[in-house]
Amino acid sequence: MATSLTFSGATGTVTGSNFLMEHDGHRLLVDCGLYQGERHWRRMNWRAPAYDPSSIDDIVLTHAHLDHSGRIPAMTRDGFAGPVWCTEGTKRLGALVLRDSAHLQEAQAESARVGGWSKHDPPLPLYRAADAERAIRQFRAIGFDRPQKIDSGAVVTFRRAGHILGSACALVEVGGAQVLFSGDLGRATHPLLLPRQSPPAARTVVIESTYGDRTHRPAAQPHARMADTIRETIARGGSVLIPAFAIDRTELVLRALSELTRDGLIPGVPVWVDSPMALAAWDIYRDADLRHELRADLPPRVVDNLDLRTAHSATESTRLNNPNEPCIIVSASGMATGGRVVHHLQSMLPDPRHAVVLTGYQGVGTRGRSLADGATELKMFGRYVPVRAAVTMDDEFSVHADRDDLLTWLRELPAPPEQVFVVHGEDDSR
Repeated sequence: MATSLTFSGATGTVTGSNFLMEHDGHRLLVDCGLYQGERHWRRMNWRAPAYDPSSIDDIVLTHAHLDHSGRIPAMTRDGFAGPVWCTEGTKRLGALVLRDSAHLQEAQAESARVGGWSKHDPPLPLYRAADAERAIRQFRAIGFDRPQKIDSGAVVTFRRAGHILGSACALVEVGGAQVLFSGDLGRATHPLLLPRQSPPAARTVVIESTYGDRTHRPAAQPHARMADTIRETIARGGSVLIPAFAIDRTELVLRALSELTRDGLIPGVPVWVDSPMALAAWDIYRDADLRHELRADLPPRVVDNLDLRTAHSATESTRLNNPNEPCIIVSASGMATGGRVVHHLQSMLPDPRHAVVLTGYQGVGTRGRSLADGATELKMFGRYVPVRAAVTMDDEFSVHADRDDLLTWLRELPAPPEQVFVVHGEDDSR
């Protein structure tokens, strides 16, 4: 019997990864992510999938990012009862991501109810915390390079993708078909992680294309633009807000700030991490059981040279809306779509003393993209906030493979594949 592959997400856009494989009456999904970005994409999250969740035997998860994992709680709520296969790093980080996603969605629904700015009565979250906990209990870890037969009858093998901790390319073999899913590929080198592995042989390849239309240019002085912005802002008595994804990006930003401080390129001001999820992820990155995924040349604490401070409670976070001394605030989310960073932006953007440093790709339709494009005001919590703070882009943090990396990875296949499908990218990138 033939094996079929259906693209149920990440087509025409860079989010919502979701691929259905069927063979001999069995079904498995590779990734099950949320759509992000413009409103018409986000509305896709509320549409029922083209398959019955209860008919899915397995989910194979390449990594923990929300656009690859974020729909799994809705699947379990609607009848999916099988295992979610992933690496140990993805299992650990995925629990953080899904809990945070459920919390934010519940909070946004409640905020809309209280504020009266939703068209729905009452406004409901896409899923709840209980749905996330049910999904997390279904996660099953597989080591890299260890073929695993799963419930649908397929055999899955993970190879290191070098994108975030636990990220993997997934080779799925079933019914004579060999389909290799790149997941999100990392660059040839990563500041914290071991580099990606060469891909295994496969007849069919599904490859991402987030940065398929560009190449990363090596910088003479890494993060010089961010360093300039920090020095100038601190000199005028302001503070610097760095929106950063809680998973991997916060770790990279802290590492860069540590090196810039060590080299005397930025002043030694307090550096606040204001994201409970980022702090929890930081603990996972430094966990001895996962140290084998990190570069051997990192110092024992990974980050040093910083006056590092943490904001765990909402009260501590609120104080940072109006810092009482020049400082650097690293807060999620990276595209300013939600989380504590939105409150900081609301307070800091109108003040020309302050600055915002964006740390990589900003999806179409996000507040981060609006800032990157020069917006003079941003809508937050139902009202518009003027943008008077300086806004800078530091695009050196990306751990997405660029055009050359993607082509290099394909060339490393032991034999040319019969088919290559290009997904997970906007039109120009694909």
